[in-house]
Amino acid sequence: MTVQASRARDERRATDAAGAASMRPARADTGTALGVGIALGVMLAASVVLAVTIGPAGLAPADVLASIAAHLGIGEPTLSPLRDGIVWELRMPRVLTAAAVGAGLAICGVVMQALTRNPLADPYLLGLSSGASVGAVIVLVLGMAIALPVAAFAGALAALAATLGLARAAGGLSPTTTVLAGLAVSAVFGAITSLVIFWSATNDSYREILNWLLGSLSGADWPAVALAGGALLVVGVPLLATGRTLDAFAFGDTAASALGVHVPRTRALLLVATALLTGALVAVSGAIGFVGLILPHAVRLVIGSRHRALLPLSALAGAVFLVWVDTGARTLFDPRELPVGILTALVGGPVFAALLLRTRRAS
Repeated sequence: MTVQASRARDERRATDAAGAASMRPARADTGTALGVGIALGVMLAASVVLAVTIGPAGLAPADVLASIAAHLGIGEPTLSPLRDGIVWELRMPRVLTAAAVGAGLAICGVVMQALTRNPLADPYLLGLSSGASVGAVIVLVLGMAIALPVAAFAGALAALAATLGLARAAGGLSPTTTVLAGLAVSAVFGAITSLVIFWSATNDSYREILNWLLGSLSGADWPAVALAGGALLVVGVPLLATGRTLDAFAFGDTAASALGVHVPRTRALLLVATALLTGALVAVSGAIGFVGLILPHAVRLVIGSRHRALLPLSALAGAVFLVWVDTGARTLFDPRELPVGILTALVGGPVFAALLLRTRRAS
């Protein structure tokens, strides 16, 4: 072996070791994580109230709190029916849906990045977004928008079944096989979506389709809150308790098995749970990008990589982030409204870049 070949081999080994180390959990200071959690919790509560006040019909935080109290049976109604309707029927469901979707997507992003040991993984890695898009586009073209959440969720489940079936047929649910299967399924479902749009979409349906594909919460109502919030409660909260298991996966399958984790079964269960949560969220919001990809990294830069802290803090950060981005999407260009997926990328990308540069200078 030549000196150059030996040196190249050593460089590759060093690079691989550095990459693996970057995915391993770094211990976060408990006090720092607790402080960040309290701050994010307060920010989320304040954000929900303040976001409801923003819009063409000016409202004060006291009006929002009075409406909430009245609907919870605490005190007598003090707002006019019109202003109470703006708070309770229009803005509050949308803000709460944004919070639930943001929290759920952030949780799914953390889990997917840990299971695949891929920093570029996001909740849509298994082809769920493309599958949901097929179902949504079909019902919108047929003029059956009322069935959109059901069709989108069914499409996401179909994509999940196809991805897991292909991965198992190709040798098992290893990180590499799962990612490649998801890419293949996503490409096929994406092509079907494009074909349906090209062949059948007209002016009105095309606008509805584009709005959904870019992600939008404009149609959020209390049933949407129930679906997104229920999925977050039933699936997302149990995922918050998987921090130790995800820490084990970050060291590799062999290390996780040595730590007592049944790797194939646990990975399959977590993938299915993540897919179910993502499918439910996409069904009410469309394909909102960026949240599940970058927010876990932003939180990781602040508090470290230990998943016991990373999971809940990413959920809170995702909720706060999407509440404000959606508020901007519906108010910045009034009377026109932007799909929220556009702003998540426009706002989130520079913010994450600033965090990355700040962390590098600090180190």
